[in-house]
Amino acid sequence: MAVTKIRKLSSWTLLIASIISIVVLALFFFGGIVPGTEGTDLKEPIYTGLLLNWMYVLFVITIVVAIVFAVGQFVSLLRISPKSALSSLIVLVLFVVMLFITYAMGDGTPLTGLNSDSEKYNIPFWLKTTDMWLYSSYVLLVLVIIAAIAGSIKKTLSK
Repeated sequence: MAVTKIRKLSSWTLLIASIISIVVLALFFFGGIVPGTEGTDLKEPIYTGLLLNWMYVLFVITIVVAIVFAVGQFVSLLRISPKSALSSLIVLVLFVVMLFITYAMGDGTPLTGLNSDSEKYNIPFWLKTTDMWLYSSYVLLVLVIIAAIAGSIKKTLSK
């Protein structure tokens, strides 16, 4: 009974988020261009702010839900099996270590040729943070591919 409710809730949540995302993307791509930028190389869609705000909302919701579920799982595992709880905590620590390493790998050299609005983000902190997210995405993508391959090999060998 509870699984059915969870499945329905997650299905409806996915459907609503997908519909809103499709509408926002349609507005962004087909909603027109800001007057004065039509004939230039830097065309600016009218609904750029709406798209960015929707992405921020999805990002914040994802982070909050991930933290809430991670803490909930840790607390429930701590009661049942402290060893499993410790292993999940180790994964979190490794993730934070990966973020620190990828931040240290980032390049803080200011970019040239930016407009005046972008200059306030052309500082080492933001440049290194951007590199951190890019490098972290690459590392996580490789880990997902390795996990998928290892899982299929394990499944094949266990038959």
